[in-house]
Amino acid sequence: MARAIPGYLGEETWENPNTGLVSNVYYWETLEALQQLVQHPAHLEAKSKQANWLAGYQVVISQVLRMYGDGKLNGHLPLTSIA
Repeated sequence: MARAIPGYLGEETWENPNTGLVSNVYYWETLEALQQLVQHPAHLEAKSKQANWLAGYQVVISQVLRMYGDGKLNGHLPLTSIA
């Protein structure tokens, strides 16, 4: 669903096998694009049922100021996706 929203740039997921913690990071062009996801009926329904499959969750909304690297990490957001 998120991928169909204009302004969606991509996502990444990490898991720590020692703790079982999972981190899902979604990248959005604007805060308004993110708000479209937050207000989507399917998202609201899933959020209301999160206790069925999660022991808890935390949301962090942050702004990416800069990205850089050597370009060798395939499958990640292109460095030009985020200014």
